Amino acid sequence: MTVSRYTVFIIDDDAAVRHSLMLMIKQEGISVRVFDSAGAFLEQCSPDDEGCIVVDINMPGMNGLRLQKLLNSRNYMLPVIFLTGCGTIPQSVKAMKAGALDFLTKPVTRAKLIASIHSAFSECEKQLLVEKHNRKVKHFLATLTEREKEVIALIVQGFSNKEIAAHLGISHRTVEIHRSHIMHKSGVASLLELVQLVNDAGVNAHSLSNG
Repeated sequence: MTVSRYTVFIIDDDAAVRHSLMLMIKQEGISVRVFDSAGAFLEQCSPDDEGCIVVDINMPGMNGLRLQKLLNSRNYMLPVIFLTGCGTIPQSVKAMKAGALDFLTKPVTRAKLIASIHSAFSECEKQLLVEKHNRKVKHFLATLTEREKEVIALIVQGFSNKEIAAHLGISHRTVEIHRSHIMHKSGVASLLELVQLVNDAGVNAHSLSNG
């Protein structure tokens, strides 16, 4: 995994903590940006940023949990690592349920912090693979004719060639031709892979058959 493409965004109202965290992370050759509040982070960053967030859960103004909730609503893909000097079990449970990657207690050791950051970057890699897959599916679907979309919608629902032919009022041979074209365009080797390709991208049969 290449860490050079990712940035760690540190958000903490304590300047000494920000500096300490920044030094630990930079020693690993990882890019770092620091912010003294959640508001400052939101003003300067966007959902397109790649990396992870290391944030104090108890800050004046917008605290870490409120920031996490806002990030989720705005479709930020940055994994969140919470830091706390006086965390409670209910707080940690709430954070993890909301999708936090980790919950670390101050003073955090360099080993624990870096391990958590690398876990966050691994999550980023997984997200990139999902996005690449979804782009592949969208490109594939864009190449289909309207009739091919109707055929694949029925394939995904488990219809046989004979049932598809009857449903669409076309011949069995015509269905086979459409299916062959669909398989060629998809680049997969089996019907099971085709169904999985579409299902993994969250595309449903109704949207396929309705363009």
